[in-house]
Amino acid sequence: QVQLVESGGGLVQPGGSLRLSCAASGFTLDDYTLGWFRQAPGKEREGVSCISGGHANTYYKDSVKGRFTISRDNAKNMMYLQMNSLKPDDTAVYYCATAESIAACIAMIYGATNKRSNWGQGTQVTVSS
Repeated sequence: QVQLVESGGGLVQPGGSLRLSCAASGFTLDDYTLGWFRQAPGKEREGVSCISGGHANTYYKDSVKGRFTISRDNAKNMMYLQMNSLKPDDTAVYYCATAESIAACIAMIYGATNKRSNWGQGTQVTVSS
């Protein structure tokens, strides 16, 4: 059974940092591209970043470029999102998801629906003073 479980969310002040984790089980992690997505209250879900399975190529949406870093540890079946210089606009529920390729993940970042993706349940990130 494919399962993704996010953790690491919480309340942080503007300018602070958090590290999100995504634990995967039920499939071979390095066969998949992985992505982080988020949904703020009253807004549509938006993509944040992708990381490919083989060479760990990465992609970031402009709004987080230079502040967020995506990484993965296939041996541990884990993916991470290091978030620095957090802003109130980063407040959202953050989700991890699988994709067949980095191209598919990037398409998801810009709103494409991917019926093959598996999703976690999300972790809340709140940036507030």
